[in-house]
Amino acid sequence: MKAYETSCIRNICLAGHGGTGKTSLVEAMLFNSGVTTRVGRVTDGNTVSDNLPEETHRHISISTSLIPVEQGDVKINVLDTPGYSDFIGEVVSALRVAETGLLVLSGADGLEVQAEIIWDMMDEIKLPRVVYINKLDRENAGAEKVLDQLRSAYPHARFVQMQIPVGREGAFSQVLDVLGDVPAAQADEAAGLLDFLAEAAAEADDEVMMKYLDGETLTPDDYKTALRLALAQNLVVPVLLGSAEKNIGIKELVQFLADFAPAPASQEGKAALVFKTLADAYLGKMSFLRVYGGELHSDSLLLNANRDVDEKVGQLFFLRGKHQENTQTANAGDLVVVSKLQETRTGDTLCGKEQKIELAGIKFPKPTYALAVRAKSKADEDKLGSALVRLVDEDPTLEIAKPAETMQTLLTGIGDMHIDITREKLLRKFGVAVESETPRVPYRETIRKTVEVEGKHKKQSGGSGQYGHVWITMEPCPDKDFEFTEKVFGGAVPRNFYPAVEKGLREAMSEGFLAGYPMTNIKCTLFDGSSHSVDSNEISFKLAAKLAFRKGCEQASPVLKEPMVEVEIRVPDNFVGDVIGDLNSKRGHVLGMEPDGKMQVIHGRVPQAEMMRYTIDLKAMTQGRGSFTSEFVGYEEVPPKLGETLIAQLKEK
Repeated sequence: MKAYETSCIRNICLAGHGGTGKTSLVEAMLFNSGVTTRVGRVTDGNTVSDNLPEETHRHISISTSLIPVEQGDVKINVLDTPGYSDFIGEVVSALRVAETGLLVLSGADGLEVQAEIIWDMMDEIKLPRVVYINKLDRENAGAEKVLDQLRSAYPHARFVQMQIPVGREGAFSQVLDVLGDVPAAQADEAAGLLDFLAEAAAEADDEVMMKYLDGETLTPDDYKTALRLALAQNLVVPVLLGSAEKNIGIKELVQFLADFAPAPASQEGKAALVFKTLADAYLGKMSFLRVYGGELHSDSLLLNANRDVDEKVGQLFFLRGKHQENTQTANAGDLVVVSKLQETRTGDTLCGKEQKIELAGIKFPKPTYALAVRAKSKADEDKLGSALVRLVDEDPTLEIAKPAETMQTLLTGIGDMHIDITREKLLRKFGVAVESETPRVPYRETIRKTVEVEGKHKKQSGGSGQYGHVWITMEPCPDKDFEFTEKVFGGAVPRNFYPAVEKGLREAMSEGFLAGYPMTNIKCTLFDGSSHSVDSNEISFKLAAKLAFRKGCEQASPVLKEPMVEVEIRVPDNFVGDVIGDLNSKRGHVLGMEPDGKMQVIHGRVPQAEMMRYTIDLKAMTQGRGSFTSEFVGYEEVPPKLGETLIAQLKEK
């Protein structure tokens, strides 16, 4: 494949709800352009796009595929993105490097949840977009129905139907371009669509606008010029029609993108953004680059502007699915791949050493669904950590952590399918089989009363004995985890044993009293005791302090404390009541609510234990339209009755 000039490149983010036929659309494009000799099928697991084992097994896309399609002297880089919400990070990165969004809808199912979410993402970055209504050969399919849905959902957008379908449902056979020669039977319909196109697109071109206002007849070139400018300025949303499975309307769609989709702009200086990373079993780490300025060359030295380190770039190659074609040069605007970069991560900028340029990175959604994972075998324990690090390097919507409170390895992703597939990758790529479970809640214990307690450790068994004796005041200390002071008079406890007393108290706190969880918010004051000139030593006073602490806990009304999180939940208006009711059922408190566009933002405070499956719960409550973030804010006492039940359950584990 040759290196295309910037003006001849089109970067397209192909997106939509799962099951709308995006991958089938790509297959038809490749077949029509002569790249393949047969049209692959998702159900057969033989498509160019879905080439990962997890994709062919599940018959869904989980990773963005780069599919260049050549049309005349134009190269169309199609970024085929997953349609399931758990892999929304793949859509985010593809949108970052595309000049046009191609939103695929099903002619039978219409505007679905994930398409709405992606539309809002495109709207936020003001990305020019084209809508393709697919599957018009299906039962109950109809372009008019879907267009009505779009216009109702987005009244400020100008949807311009560019084609007329011939036949309906099973009899759907072709599409007629309103800018081409239309048979007499469809002439009136085409004239109406052209008039709407003229009204919508003329705003982009002053000359065409004057002709339109003066009532002059617009030529096909007038329409094309205005449409090209209007699409680039986001003034219109062209709507095209077809059936990928029957290869109807695909050639017309590809030609439309070549003719009308905006070409990339070239900026000053040499710079490229890493928008995706993929760990390949044979090539190692592959970095997908979008060139923003200058030319990239194979076997060159670049600067990673984010990390301020040099990177040796080896062989550049264009990728089509998993097929590679080497190239010596990639021009501004193009998408290219390089393997085995040492320090570079997704979102980093590579630039020429002569001028440091740092491009805006990629803001990925924060993962919210966590599971604790552990290796199934002892042999895999050592490999698990490094394998997880490599997967996180590949997927920025994954996070790993190992909290000191529970010492569990937590794997956090966007949803349950995301985590399941990550487990499959661990086994396939690194040979590490893992088990998973709900993370343990890092409870705390504390006391509510002030008490004075005695602890005495005395042991005599011939020879030197052990003797330690302390009196300690224990009291609640809301502002500190732990505070140790002393008010010993007359040397009853020698000063050199104070550290041993404190150490014993800290050890006892770490062991807990009610259910084995660390204790917190306690102040201990050593105020009296006694010692033996021969038998007293540090271990004796440490053990005496531990005895005193445990005795004190029995008397000081010990309670269980649970971690609390503050949540920010974004939901459409019609789901607010359900979400607030659910928060109340989770022992949560709503702190406030505010509008944000067509969404409502609910602020609340909820026990962390109630939020373990909230990613799944919220998705079910809001038909996939809700999202949330949470942040730890402190500990609160567990209600008494619930505390008794919890303590009994925790002791059993």
